[in-house]
Amino acid sequence: MASSERRIGNRQRIGARPYSLLAISLFALALVLAALSATASAAEIKVLAAGGMRPGLNAAAQAFRDRTGTEAKFTYEPPVDLGKRVAGGEAADIVVSSPAIVADLSKAGKVFPDTQMHLGRVGVGVVVRDGAPLPDISSPLALKDSLIAAEAVVYNTASSGTYIDGMLKKIGAFDQIQSKLVRLWDGTAVMHHLMEGKGKEFGFGGITDILGYRDRGLRLVGPLPAEIQNYASYSAAVITVAPNPDGAKAFMAYLASPEGRALFVANGIPQ
Repeated sequence: MASSERRIGNRQRIGARPYSLLAISLFALALVLAALSATASAAEIKVLAAGGMRPGLNAAAQAFRDRTGTEAKFTYEPPVDLGKRVAGGEAADIVVSSPAIVADLSKAGKVFPDTQMHLGRVGVGVVVRDGAPLPDISSPLALKDSLIAAEAVVYNTASSGTYIDGMLKKIGAFDQIQSKLVRLWDGTAVMHHLMEGKGKEFGFGGITDILGYRDRGLRLVGPLPAEIQNYASYSAAVITVAPNPDGAKAFMAYLASPEGRALFVANGIPQ
């Protein structure tokens, strides 16, 4: 009887052992999956950026991902809106905005002061839809004549639009064309308006914004003449509540490298 009980007991223990191994294996798999999930999350950085920097940042992000496996995910908005998001405590890794906004965020303790860097500058260009007449913008006087001859002139109400207002007054065209000015809220709205437009019209915008639509029905006529050109500068910094500060700093280091700088220049963003 005792021998029979021992055999039954052995069978119970033998039958229990595979179940224990299965439970351990499932637990180990859960740990591995959790680790992989954490690694995937760490291999991402979130960047809040001004739309004018889109071509350079996208090119740099692709090269950086190929080198490191870390992916940068962008939210593009006007500089002022970016400043409000970071000031409000949004958990992102990097902000790319105007130098003044980045400086204000630094004073408020929202970005790390020692991570601030100048990324580049973007000039103003003239844009038309494909097939539209090309205005002569070879000189301030030629631009004035082209503005007077146009059916509509389109640009935004942001800071670059404020500059355009002043430039039009400087060359003596503003009063003569005021009735045909079309002012929209941002560069994207300007580009879409021109894409859907007709007749003899043209617009102003950041050169990088215009180049982003070169395969979508728009054409860069050229930059403003040097005498009346204006550049918007952009700076970047690591946000103090960054979920992935190490990844953010590594991406910033790449942007500052000769390779990163060359990608910006190739996409219309000189330093």
